[in-house]
Amino acid sequence: MAKQVTPDMLVLLLPILLLMLLIPFSWSSEGLSPGCHLYPFNVTIRSDRRGTCRGAHVVYACVGYCESSAFPSRYSVLLASNFTHNITSASRCCTISKVAKVKVRVECPRGRHHDDIEILTAQACRCDMCRKSRY
Repeated sequence: MAKQVTPDMLVLLLPILLLMLLIPFSWSSEGLSPGCHLYPFNVTIRSDRRGTCRGAHVVYACVGYCESSAFPSRYSVLLASNFTHNITSASRCCTISKVAKVKVRVECPRGRHHDDIEILTAQACRCDMCRKSRY
């Protein structure tokens, strides 16, 4: 014999059903895809320490992490290093792969003077070999 769904059962099941429906929409795309991403931040350009003339703009940086690994060195590496280089690492860093120029208008009080200054912003990021010259 089949059970009937009573109003009391619906009151108990409704919050559970709503929770199950809403959970997938609450996940962010960043939470599901770890790694290297564009990140916006505000930059302020000032003409001097007092900030007499200033301008602001949103620019992007590359933030996050990339997979790296370490493993025992090959025998040929051990011989070449006189057995001092026993671990080899392959490191990858989150770096800018594409940049763009943006213009920032620097304005002075009372409309005295203004300049447009070009600065760089990241347009795309990727995991690439870590290099000292970048950091």
